[in-house]
Amino acid sequence: MSTQTEIRKWTLPELAQAKRDGRRLVMLTAYDYGFARVADANGVDLVLIGDSLGMVVQGRASTLPVSVADIVYHTGVVARGLARAMLVSDLPFQSDATPERALEASVALLQAGAEMVKLEGAGHKLEVIRFLAERDIPVCAHLGLTPQSVLKLGGYKVQGRDEAAAARLRADALAVAEAGASLLVLECVPSAVATAITQALPIPTIGIGAGPGCDGQVLVLHDLLGIDMGHRRPKFVKDFLADGGSIAGAVRAYAGAVRDGSFPDAAHSY
Repeated sequence: MSTQTEIRKWTLPELAQAKRDGRRLVMLTAYDYGFARVADANGVDLVLIGDSLGMVVQGRASTLPVSVADIVYHTGVVARGLARAMLVSDLPFQSDATPERALEASVALLQAGAEMVKLEGAGHKLEVIRFLAERDIPVCAHLGLTPQSVLKLGGYKVQGRDEAAAARLRADALAVAEAGASLLVLECVPSAVATAITQALPIPTIGIGAGPGCDGQVLVLHDLLGIDMGHRRPKFVKDFLADGGSIAGAVRAYAGAVRDGSFPDAAHSY
């Protein structure tokens, strides 16, 4: 089994190998150089420049106002803080509406330092995923609760609760993998559904509110540190700073809990 010390810099083949080996992946958001260095030095495998920056950095009510320029800027400063972790950057709202727009935004992100782009949804996004993957741009898909669809969904709600919705989610997960996605984030999905998807897919899954059966976990940095952002705290959030004693200690505690399977537990799952 691979160990942290054996991997100097994460690559796509090593992500795939981690799934085959049963090694749990640790992902965390970061938005600046200093926190990127802390994440990189304390066991984080993948750093995400999430469009969550709209809410936790810019103080907006949703992720929708975030622009490509915003993500490009934060990608550049975070990239300079990473030596080991893979950098994944979000394609913000409607920047992936067409394959051509997604390609333009993805090139800007990769040129700023990203090593993978993340986009939400399936459906017409399958064409986008395939278009990018065919042009050697690594893609992380995102299913379940997709925050860019918050207006359509009517709020931040658990997805895939009934059998029909779970079946659609399973079908979409298989479809994004077939289209060429190298990684899949599952957000706010019942644990049993996320586990079944993880077992069926050839690519790693990263859960957030999707239970312990995923191949890895992701949290928003501000949630991990217990920072009150003025929003309702989701069930899956845990304050690791309370146990870790320092920011570096909190990140180490989170990484250790993901790897030993103690996070998320039932109290932090659906």
